[in-house]
Amino acid sequence: MNMNHMQMEHEAGTTYLWLIVGAVVLLLSIAAYIWSSRTHRSVLAHMKKNERAAIKKKTRSIRLAAHSLLGVSIIIIALFFMQDAFTKYDVADLGTNATIDVTDDKYYGADHTEEPIQYEMTIPTSGPHNPHDIKFGFYTDFPGYPYLVHNLEHGDIIIYYRENASDELKEHLKYLAKFRKAGAGILAVPNKDIPEGSEVVVTAWTKTMKLDTFDDAKVGTFINTYINQGPEKIPASIRQGGGTM
Repeated sequence: MNMNHMQMEHEAGTTYLWLIVGAVVLLLSIAAYIWSSRTHRSVLAHMKKNERAAIKKKTRSIRLAAHSLLGVSIIIIALFFMQDAFTKYDVADLGTNATIDVTDDKYYGADHTEEPIQYEMTIPTSGPHNPHDIKFGFYTDFPGYPYLVHNLEHGDIIIYYRENASDELKEHLKYLAKFRKAGAGILAVPNKDIPEGSEVVVTAWTKTMKLDTFDDAKVGTFINTYINQGPEKIPASIRQGGGTM
């Protein structure tokens, strides 16, 4: 894995650290509320008037601190879950200059059908397909070629990986699956049909690239070359996040 992935892992670790910090601050604010409440009820009854005033003042300070901690924790946690909304995943950042060996596959049509389909290719890149495509993203289960071929028709890129792939590769594929161009995106899907000797197979509409070992530069170049090049392009304003299923 290259330095881009190492940087991504570092950034992800930093992001989760902030989430942990937010959770700790939230717990501290809750503890402060509980402590001030118990102090206010159990202690005041046994104190003189001047002592009560001092305790009340201290309790108000604790509650003010608790309010502040609660506000900070809410902001931190909210920023964690909203981070993708502020992050731009530009496919141009993935690289465009690697030499890639891509197969120009035979075109087998593009009809829609809900009937069972027998594909001519082991890993099809065209042909009849289901009327529904599926969402962009990282998949842990194989959704079926009839849906995936439909995604290819809309210009999506599909990265097939082995079920026993390393955790490092899977994490990187989750990262890649966030990238978009216009109305097209990327899907990472486990596949038992990956040929012997290949670690991943990357496909677009009528295009296939097999890699003995995952290569960030080659995958980035493939994505930049073929994403959003399917015969049916749908604007991003309509096709937000991918398909209908």
